[in-house]
Amino acid sequence: MSRSALAVALSISMMLSMATSAMGQQKDNPVEPKKDAYPVPLIPRAVLFGNPDKASPQISPDGSKLAYLAEVQGVLNVWVCPIDDLSKARAVTADKKRGIRSYFWAYNNHHILYIQDKDGDENWHVYATDLKNDETRDLTPIQGVQARIEQVSHKFPNDILVGLNDRDPQLHDVYRVSIETGERKLTQKNDGGFRSFAADDDFNVRIAEKTTPDGGREMFVPATEGTDWVSFLKIPPDDALTTSAAGFDKTGKVLYMVDSMGRDTSAMVACDMTRNERKVLASNPKADVSGAMIHPTEKSIQAVSFTYERREWTILDDSIKADFDYLKTVTPGEMTVLARTLDDKQWVVGYLLDDGPARYYHYDRAAKKARFLFTNRKALEGLKLSKMHPVVIKSRDGLDLVSYLTLPVWEDKDGKPGKPVAMVLDVHGGPWGRDNWGYNAYAQWLANRGYAVMNVNFRASTGFGKKFVNAANLQWGAKTHDDLIDAVNWAIKEKIADPQKVAIMGGSYGGYATLVGLTFTPDEFACGVDIVGPSSLITLLESVPPYWKPMLDMFTTRIGDHRTEEGRKLLKERSPLTYVDKIKKPLLIGQGANDPRVKKAESDQIVAKMEEKKIPVTYIVFTDEGHGFARPENNKAFNAVTEAFLSKYLGGRFEPIGKDFEGASITVPTGAAGVPGLAEALPSKSKD
Repeated sequence: MSRSALAVALSISMMLSMATSAMGQQKDNPVEPKKDAYPVPLIPRAVLFGNPDKASPQISPDGSKLAYLAEVQGVLNVWVCPIDDLSKARAVTADKKRGIRSYFWAYNNHHILYIQDKDGDENWHVYATDLKNDETRDLTPIQGVQARIEQVSHKFPNDILVGLNDRDPQLHDVYRVSIETGERKLTQKNDGGFRSFAADDDFNVRIAEKTTPDGGREMFVPATEGTDWVSFLKIPPDDALTTSAAGFDKTGKVLYMVDSMGRDTSAMVACDMTRNERKVLASNPKADVSGAMIHPTEKSIQAVSFTYERREWTILDDSIKADFDYLKTVTPGEMTVLARTLDDKQWVVGYLLDDGPARYYHYDRAAKKARFLFTNRKALEGLKLSKMHPVVIKSRDGLDLVSYLTLPVWEDKDGKPGKPVAMVLDVHGGPWGRDNWGYNAYAQWLANRGYAVMNVNFRASTGFGKKFVNAANLQWGAKTHDDLIDAVNWAIKEKIADPQKVAIMGGSYGGYATLVGLTFTPDEFACGVDIVGPSSLITLLESVPPYWKPMLDMFTTRIGDHRTEEGRKLLKERSPLTYVDKIKKPLLIGQGANDPRVKKAESDQIVAKMEEKKIPVTYIVFTDEGHGFARPENNKAFNAVTEAFLSKYLGGRFEPIGKDFEGASITVPTGAAGVPGLAEALPSKSKD
């Protein structure tokens, strides 16, 4: 898909995060782990959660060079080498704190482009590193402003289109920016209150989009005369999360769309904008479009992927069929083409496994030969890791919940344990995202500690059609929670989970789900781990970042409207903060101090109420993080606390905290005594 389409998709998927779940009555007494019950060695957290050795390989457009991410003094940076000689790789960027996680080649072949924020504030800047001198330039050097990369094009190798909310914090204007000099020129002023734009390869802004008051969306195209916009397509509320622009063909006259209008699951559709004719290119009755391969210069859709339990590809262009047939034979795993040269003669291909590191290859199309490059985590090679088993669980009202079960290696008997074991329900964020099959560091970590791990795609999860995602409208903390409880009940009935030892944890929406679990269903869980989860849906919606305001009607349609008396009543009823006095089980909360989406006040207010009511809670705050923990030092630190916490209440084994707080910005405002080894491991200034 085009970078502009991906930017829109990412901005939607990055919105919030929440979930719910589980079952089983747990005694309040901590469970003593059995120290001799584990036939598989404990995998150190550093192996699972430290930086990858090498990751995200990208070939330069001319095919001469390979870039990838790797450490420089413990921080992820971009390295570059000749395509045929990895031994000559050198670091070209010099990030010293958060690490680079998203980058790509400029079409001029001698610049690397990447985005970075400050301490998790999500005010992204766009940076360009010149390989001729390894100098990095901030292309958007405006404090307090968020940049979005709107479009790149091989036709303009030294320029990119960037969205900036420098004029109005709520709205992004589109600028054409020189990669070489940083000079920028206004291309499209956002005078219409648009949430996003889409441009073609000629840098013509062809689509502008708004959220409608009913929670739907409307696309506009430029008027034939003047600078006004005219309506092109109205997307009903029911299709708003399953329909989006996905780029243009090389003429700019055909708009590719992921489109669910008139159907349940989204299809890949080609829309002739001059005739307003639509043609379905690929569809699947069970799953939405999950990805696409687009020719680098022709901009034709060559293949489309759909993901129900596992990813499947539909080939549309016979010219790549032989390539796919060969690449399927290279090594096990789900295959994805990660990068292509402009002449399309060379590809970089990745293979995803559930029980091993990702594998990357350089593929010569003419020779039909794939050359192994590297795995992303060499330390995982040869380890006894767990398989991830897809299971489809029926909800109480008949929905199919595509879920994934991971078991301790020594307990896995064809997807079932020999006896019920302690289980962690790990709830994904979004909630408009999904869990997928494949290597999952958290699932491997928890399974290695002795727990079954359940990942559930509850209603609100994307990828399963609009009926499924819309079944969650106004059901946060209600039917969304029922789905999680149903999954845990299934695991108990199938003798997978010990009903006395079920924990719930998650980030963002998953954090909200954790708080819902411990307040709405206080007897169902042994304990909970909430990471950046909102405690009040009212204050959550009242404090959204300004650049989300153009999408606010989408949120209120699906969550509840804080602007009306009726809506506030519903939101209060679905907010864990309302039911703090019902909490009976141990709770661990993790928060980034600079989170712009779920602000620190969300955690502060529930912790304050728990302290007021003398309910124990352990509260962890990282001073240089935002919505989640990006720095490996902080991630490892929080996981060290989580591991000890879960061991205390579920009985699994744990690796002592040791030196995992080194380099972390961890503070513990309250509750350090509630987790084994936490108070002792903290610097004195961080203790409560």
